[in-house]
This record gives sequence, C-alpha cells and structure tokens, in this order.
Amino acid sequence: MNKDKYVIEAEGLTKQFGDFVATDHISFRVAEGEIFGFLGANGAGKTTAMRMLCGLSQPTDGRATVAGFDVATQHEQVKRHIGYMSQKFSLYDDLTVAENLKLFGGIYGMARRQIRAKTGLLLGELGFASERNTMVRALPLGWKQKLAFSLAIFHDPKIVFLDEPTGGVDPVTRRQFWELIYQATDRGITIFVTTHYMDEAEYCDRVSIMVDGCIRALDTPARLKQQFGATSMYDVFLSLARTAQRGE
Repeated sequence: MNKDKYVIEAEGLTKQFGDFVATDHISFRVAEGEIFGFLGANGAGKTTAMRMLCGLSQPTDGRATVAGFDVATQHEQVKRHIGYMSQKFSLYDDLTVAENLKLFGGIYGMARRQIRAKTGLLLGELGFASERNTMVRALPLGWKQKLAFSLAIFHDPKIVFLDEPTGGVDPVTRRQFWELIYQATDRGITIFVTTHYMDEAEYCDRVSIMVDGCIRALDTPARLKQQFGATSMYDVFLSLARTAQRGE
C-alpha cells in the first residue's frame, strides 16, 4: 500500500433524490493498493455512493476523483480504469470460460494478442486450464466467483469495486476468494469492497461505516474496536446501525 498516493478522493460527495438525501456530504480518501471496506446497513447510502464513484451516477453536490478522473465530468474515463464485480458475478452462462475472457477483454479494449496471452496465463493460475471450453453455467459457484473476480482485473485496472462479492458462498470459499484479493493488492490494485460479513471487515486495511447517508466511522479495524470498546467488527457495526433513523 502506498500511503502517499490516493486513487480515490471524495470531498462532500452528495446525492439527492428530491427531498431525500441518499448520500450526505461524505469525504474520504483511499490509498493505492489499499483494501478499503465500505460498510453500511441496507438504506445507509453505500450503493448510491459506489455508483457515483464508478461513474454510473452524477453527484448532486461535492466532488470525487477515481484513478485521477473526475466522476462528474470524466465518468467514461473512470469506467475504463476500474474493474467491477457484484454478487451476481456478471458472467455469461451460455458462453465458455475462454469465451467470457475473450468477450470481456474486447469490452475493456484489449488487443487480441494480449487477450490470448493473458487467457492462457490466467487459466493456469486458477487451475482452470482443463475447463477452458466448459460452459460457465456448469461451473460450481466458487469457481464462478473466482472467474468473475479474474474478469474484473483482466485489464489490470487501478481500482476494483467489489459489491458484496462473497454473498451466498461457504466460509472456505470466502477465505479462498480473499486470497485472490491479497494477490491483487500485491500487484498494486486497490480494492474497494462492500460486505455484510463482519469477519471480512477484519481483513480490510481500513473500514468506513455509513449510517443515514453519512460516514459515522472510518479507521482501521483495530482502532475502531478500541474506539467503541468492542471485541469484534460486528459489535462496532451494530453499535452504529442502532443509531439509524431511516429505514430501508
């Protein structure tokens, strides 16, 4: 992690829908190579904030840069320099493993020669070489998860946004998935992750917790537990979630 270089910077970032303020003047910075946990109960505003950071939604007020690009005025450049993975994985079940890699490589603007070279390398790293021509629908859930993450970083983005990427998988598979995350950060990729699993919050370098559209806590897991007199991140999260005034 490079604490002297920030790849995400938000200052007073706000999104309002009519009279409803979904994200209320949030400010934070994420360092290069950092694993940044972005937590909050349903309705807290974290999904709205993530959409703005990914260039998918325009801020009502404030500003933010991602990979050096302004999310309001340079959203297309933002999209080209990030990776994204959700719980639904964004895979095409009716294509083979190799065909998914070829398709997404093309979407990311990679050259054919680069796609071929990286496909062989990636399948070898994942132990998927024998599954090259297997339809994605036939893969076990854990394998789909690994493939989806690999697609999100296939084009070597500076930042990857992971939106509850481990939902619905068993604890062993979740731990294996986090090994992939650590490998990505070793390559200098920054991870911005939302999760409902508080044990995963412990794996992050720093964690922010949103309540009612505002960031109410932001620090390392160890310091947050100390601050709230808690023994786990679940207890920290629960203490803050109980203060919420608005529902889902």
